[in-house]
Amino acid sequence: MDLEAEYNNRARVPGHPAVMQRWREAAEAARAAHPPETLAYGPGPREVMDVFSAGDGGPVAVFLHGGYWQALDKDWFSGLAPALLAHGVGLAIPSYDLAPAVRLGRILSQVRTAVEAIRARTGRRPVVFGHSAGGHMAACMLSEGRASAAVAISGVFDLAPLIPTSLNAALRLDEMEAAALSPVHWPVPDGSTPGGTILDCVVGGDESAEFLRQSRMMVDLWGGRGVQTRYEALPGLNHFTVLDPLFDPDSALVRRIVELARP
Repeated sequence: MDLEAEYNNRARVPGHPAVMQRWREAAEAARAAHPPETLAYGPGPREVMDVFSAGDGGPVAVFLHGGYWQALDKDWFSGLAPALLAHGVGLAIPSYDLAPAVRLGRILSQVRTAVEAIRARTGRRPVVFGHSAGGHMAACMLSEGRASAAVAISGVFDLAPLIPTSLNAALRLDEMEAAALSPVHWPVPDGSTPGGTILDCVVGGDESAEFLRQSRMMVDLWGGRGVQTRYEALPGLNHFTVLDPLFDPDSALVRRIVELARP
């Protein structure tokens, strides 16, 4: 199998710049309509997150962005806020440091801190959802008992296949580190410890066979061990357009996140 072709989504989807430009435009419009509060969760310049509040006491979901841990930041994804705000659910979007400046383990540590900051602010574990690398980290937060539920969109749960690809030039994963940081090998959130036990794995129906396999594998593995899992491949969507439903307040995906976010 050509793992480079399976995992290099920018090469796989030549039209991705136009999709990402839509993200940028939606983000600018959302910040103008709903100016967020920007919170520092650590001392570094990228250890900040935008919080779009739906009102005091309302639930706040956390979105973890993708980019293979080496691209993008919170500002690209403000456009996800309006659909959730329409249902009375706030949204926190953290940035984090990127590879190769830091290793993946450091990024996970930053995301933990950001998620815990929202928990401290609201008094409850948030729903955590994320895309691509963010899907990986959402599952990690659920495994660690930091989330009330997780929705992983186009996640990578076993990092070993990335090792021989060009994506690993910045990540610098070896077999030991890839195994240690893959949630497929982590404790299963089956109710034996505090935290949520719900994991949805959503993927675009037009994504590579490996992305489809990763999500189905995670659902089958954790589902067989007591987690409430759900797998869904959204027809006609690729690794970038898979986020399209999150901009629509009436989409099934937004309604699912809202359902999970409400106490």
